[in-house]
This record gives sequence, structure tokens and C-alpha cells, in this order.
Amino acid sequence: MRTDDGATTDWIRRYHDATGSTARLVCFPYAGGSASFFHPVSVRFSPGTDVVSLQYPGRQDRRREACVEDLGKLADLIAGELAALSPKPTVFFGHSMGAVLAFETAYRLEQGGTHAPATVIASGRRAPSTRRDDRVHERDDQGLIAELRLLNGTDSAVFGDDELLRLALPAIRGDYTAIETYRCEPGRKIAAPLAVLTGDHDPKTTLPEAEAWREHTSGAFTMRVFPGGHFFLADHQADVNAEIAGHLDALR
Repeated sequence: MRTDDGATTDWIRRYHDATGSTARLVCFPYAGGSASFFHPVSVRFSPGTDVVSLQYPGRQDRRREACVEDLGKLADLIAGELAALSPKPTVFFGHSMGAVLAFETAYRLEQGGTHAPATVIASGRRAPSTRRDDRVHERDDQGLIAELRLLNGTDSAVFGDDELLRLALPAIRGDYTAIETYRCEPGRKIAAPLAVLTGDHDPKTTLPEAEAWREHTSGAFTMRVFPGGHFFLADHQADVNAEIAGHLDALR
């Protein structure tokens, strides 16, 4: 059954009407992130683009649901949700864990022969084939908080609010489990072009690790380096939006 372009579901969040839109942008949040992170993106691109923000289980209004701690299973579930949307030329945008999840979801949709994206934008994440022995998900709560401070991706108000932090940590730990236990199958590629965005001082991704995304597409590859760390996109929102706009415009 198709999901109407204006519909919202457990997984699919839309913040602005996009009736009559000619393209779609699907946004994949980072580890511990939520769909609402992309509200400003929806402001920028609606109504001409149907902006879909994904809400993973275990956070905000889905906080009572168990996190999906297997990235492959999460990609399977998301692919099923996106396959229920009306067909439309689509760009995927994923940041950090969301970049790998966008890649794996695109792979599944390509294999299924339907609803595959025209382009995948992978932001703030090293290539799936690169490996680090990260075990943040095994740390205690204070160790997990230390990692968040390092990346500077959590609103400082959260760190001062024990209740907010208590609510957020299970989703963060669950997502870290998913991405840190993920193993890319050797030689896995998608046909869609890959556009990689990275920060020049990201402690989680070196420039060679970002460049290694080139091996994961049989289509075109581009890479753009921004000044900044892991959440460079917060300081360069207009430039990142311009990058997204260029790929959306190519679909029309």
C-alpha cells in the first residue's frame, strides 16, 4: 500500500506540505539523532521537494520502543518503509551513522529494483569498508557522555539536564552499537552516484577515510571538504543546503 506524500508514520516524518513536489529528499539522522534535526532542511526545500525525515525507534515519541542495534536490520526496515512511498526522483542525505545507513538502504532498494535513490550524499562518516576498533557502546554512561562532548553534536542544554540526558542515552548507546558492530560486505557498491561531505578536523573521519567512499559506487563520485569537525554542517548549513540543492535540481 502506498503512503500519501503528506502522510506521517512512525518512521516517516514530514514537517511541511509538499503536495505537487517533483522530487524527494530522504534524511537519515546521526547516532542518537532524531527526525526533528532536519526540520530546518524541510523549511529550506519544501514545498517543491518532499522532505522525508526518518525517525528511528528508541527516541522522542518512539522512546518506549527498543532500538534496532543491527544496522543491516535497520536498513531492511527503512527500505520497506520507503518502498511504500509514491515513486519520485530521490536524493538520500545521511550524516555520520546516517551516511552508512543511507548507503545500505540504497543498496537494498537497488537490489529490489524499485525506489532506489538517484544520488546518495554521505556526510561526516568514513567509508563503510574502513575499519576502526571503536567500542564506545561498551563504555559506561560517563564514557558515552565524554564521546558526545568530543564530537560536540549534542545541545549543551542536554548535558545540564539529567532527565533529558537519561532519556537520550539509551538511543545513543543503541545506535553506537549498531554502527560499531556493522561490517560492510567486501566489494559492496551502489550504482547511484556518491557525494561525500566531510570536515577537515573530524576526529572520526580522516580525509583518506572519506575518499575511500569512492570504492563504493559504480557511478560518479565527488567529495567536498568543509572547515570544521564532526558536526561541520551546523556551521555551514547554507553551503550544505546548496550542495543538496544542486543534486535535487539535477533530478528535475
